[in-house]
Amino acid sequence: MLDKFLESLYHKVFISIVVNQASTTIYMELCAKKKVLHSNEAVFETHKLTAEMIEFIKTYTSETPYYYISVLDMSSEQGAIPTCDRNRLAYFHDVSASEYKCHDARWTYYTSKTDLYNIEKIYKKIGVDFIFSPFSVIAHFFKDKIESHPAMYLLIQEDFISVTVFDNSKLLFAEHLDMQTRAEDDDLIAENIDEMELDLGTGIDLDDVDVEDVDMIDDFSDIEDLDALEEIDEFSEHKDVEEEFYENQEPQEQSEEEEEENFNEDYQRFSLVKAALEHFYKDKKFESRFVEIVYIADGVGVSSDMKKYLEEEMFLTVYIRHIDISMEVCELTKLEFNL
Repeated sequence: MLDKFLESLYHKVFISIVVNQASTTIYMELCAKKKVLHSNEAVFETHKLTAEMIEFIKTYTSETPYYYISVLDMSSEQGAIPTCDRNRLAYFHDVSASEYKCHDARWTYYTSKTDLYNIEKIYKKIGVDFIFSPFSVIAHFFKDKIESHPAMYLLIQEDFISVTVFDNSKLLFAEHLDMQTRAEDDDLIAENIDEMELDLGTGIDLDDVDVEDVDMIDDFSDIEDLDALEEIDEFSEHKDVEEEFYENQEPQEQSEEEEEENFNEDYQRFSLVKAALEHFYKDKKFESRFVEIVYIADGVGVSSDMKKYLEEEMFLTVYIRHIDISMEVCELTKLEFNL
């Protein structure tokens, strides 16, 4: 009772940290009950925790004992598994070197123990209360769609693409793709762009795909506090207002070098998504569904080229929704406290 009384005397501060390709974004919200009193965001051109970052954070945390710091998991060795049954986790992935947690008693996300240790080590001076998975970000950001729209859902960051396939809240497939590990393939990608021979004419064989039952169990935690679709034709004519608005925005002017770089990156992203979808179809471990719709949570500002690739070369219906990832991580933190 005393703790509740003391808590009511102070505001709460929520801080989220997202590491990008060459920078770190720190976002904060000062809240009273469920109301946001103030918010601020700063971008630092470094991956290290600097004195400048610490000063920015302490500006808001020094006035209250109730502050919570969250980080988006930046590990390349992470993913999600379509079951919460511990006995079946190894069927999909060897999690012996990972920490893992069940999400909503439906599916499990995991990440490298070594990478978790490194994150805690990097932010030792300020402390970390929660580490959130990109797959949790997808589940929350597209909650209005996942519950009723069978589709592929993507989160696009500068360094990573998180790929999921959901069917009415049921996770069927997930893969975390590291853009940086594919850097050695840039020359090959450039050649493919010039030739524009995408080798998609052979199609994807679905005949041998098995259907696996997904077991559900009660929620468990191995990570301590780091923590209705109508007919397709009809749907395609009635886009969400947000997606339609975003797609119709005029592109910002860019130099020729920037345009070429974005073109190459978007082709690389397209290639990774294409490979992930083929993996989903061909791997008998996964309960496959034919994917016709893709929702993209765009955290980097992809060009229209990627949308064009997915629609024209893979015959997918694509919807793009802008996401402020650091703000979304903050929202996940507040959910932990029912705010």
